[in-house]
Amino acid sequence: MKPQGNTILITGGGSGIGAALAQRLHDAGNTVIVAGRRVEALEHAIAGRPAMHALQLDIDSAEGVADFAKRVLAAFPALNVVINNAGIMRFEALDTARDLTDAEATITTNLLGPIRLINALIDHLVATDDAAIINLTSGLAFVPLIVSPTYNATKAAIHSYTISLREALKGRVEVIELAPPAVQTGLTPGQESRPGYQPLDEFADEVLALLTAQPTPAEVLVERVKFLRNAEAEHRFDQTMAQLNAFATQAREAGG
Repeated sequence: MKPQGNTILITGGGSGIGAALAQRLHDAGNTVIVAGRRVEALEHAIAGRPAMHALQLDIDSAEGVADFAKRVLAAFPALNVVINNAGIMRFEALDTARDLTDAEATITTNLLGPIRLINALIDHLVATDDAAIINLTSGLAFVPLIVSPTYNATKAAIHSYTISLREALKGRVEVIELAPPAVQTGLTPGQESRPGYQPLDEFADEVLALLTAQPTPAEVLVERVKFLRNAEAEHRFDQTMAQLNAFATQAREAGG
């Protein structure tokens, strides 16, 4: 990915990781479009930055994604980078029958959303110079958190999908995976200040340095996530899973 002069779309760009990366990429010399459901949050994210723009997007609607793709290309024909960041995380109990509404919503947002958006924009991207697709997964794609099983599964699926996409688009569109660790954002209740999670600004600064490196790595991994990403390859998966789940439980109890 070239470090500047891009026209970048970031879904879920109104808050958290999406907003933090959008603002840094803008300040590095790019035009950035943030997309999401909440117009007020999007407007707040772009305030004071002249080359940032906001477009409403319902990532859960197939028709909405198709309509959005038409609108964004009409308004920004130079679009060359798509960052699939929008996502939700819900805690679920697996030891009893439950309402599957949260599980189904998680699959729709986290898995179908990126697949639909990539599909809607792929013909444009393969015909565009310096095109790139960046898919956000998670350290939990590699070592699961027991209380968020569907979230983990969607991120593992996007990891696999990204590998296939990278091979299919080799030489035409750069395909990058960004796998965050636990970051202090509003992804789950109380997470903004949860102890032991990586501060958002620290994470975003580290990611920007990796994204603007030449060449950009196929997997953008901050130091804190390598403990999870490399667990299986380093033959410590079971130990890491136990440590992860104990840490997460302690952090939630300590920080709300």
